[in-house]
Amino acid sequence: MVILLLVTVNLLTLVGDIEQPIVGYGVARVVDSRHSDFKKGDLVWGTTIGWEEYSLMTAPEYLFKINHTDDIPLSYYTGILGMPGMTAYFGFFDIGSPKEGDRVYVSSASGAIGLLVGQFAKLIGCYVVGSAGSKEKVVLLKTKFGFDDAFNYKEEHDLDAALKRYFPEGIDIYFENVGGKMLDAVLLNMRHHGRIALCGMISQYNLEQPESVHNLIAVLFKQIRMEGFAVAECYDQYSKFLDFVLPYIKEGKIVYVEDITEGLESGPAALIGLFSGRNVGKQVVKVAQE
Repeated sequence: MVILLLVTVNLLTLVGDIEQPIVGYGVARVVDSRHSDFKKGDLVWGTTIGWEEYSLMTAPEYLFKINHTDDIPLSYYTGILGMPGMTAYFGFFDIGSPKEGDRVYVSSASGAIGLLVGQFAKLIGCYVVGSAGSKEKVVLLKTKFGFDDAFNYKEEHDLDAALKRYFPEGIDIYFENVGGKMLDAVLLNMRHHGRIALCGMISQYNLEQPESVHNLIAVLFKQIRMEGFAVAECYDQYSKFLDFVLPYIKEGKIVYVEDITEGLESGPAALIGLFSGRNVGKQVVKVAQE
């Protein structure tokens, strides 16, 4: 059994039946354990923690022990040191196969995953452009997160023309978080042997009839690699990810922001806000104090 400290609001991992708590990613402290890998007092993050003050955990294989240090906020394990960070890392490096000088485009770039992809790309010398849904987020991408450029997709009436403006020589790597018309436009602007990491398609989640993908012929003619991925398949490489990211965090070379909401009663509003792009960075709900 664990006491819940923080839960992360995440579109694809929230599950729950009527009259049952929603389950998602969270950080918790063990208050009692009958499992040999966990003892009372251990801090953990995992994928099956309920939106509640206490949870009974029956699937410990989905929990990761936290070797916590005071210079790292515990909430980071719902974000940069948890699922979002791993998603950005393995999606970008394993599927994107980046090299110095690559031209990288990130949609939904001010979200918890997108802002990390952009910074990872800059660390290895890529040219990076991101898109977001407000002028304020565009400014943050360029001034706080180090993107070379950024644009507000809501102000662009022709996404194809917008991408040609920012990528006159085409896109080598696209980190996909949106889908729909954005993906259609990107396909027209990919370079030969470009790579697309399919992380999410937020524009499609609430549609009764998902939109079709157009311009797929570009995948054939330009020999584009487009691949979806599930970060859960990379959990066995968690230590590899930590070895990469922790030094950058401690050296201040990666900037990370969180939108923390206090109280379980604030959870529904925080979740709904994701669909309107209200948050910048990782949306976290703080359920209980230690």
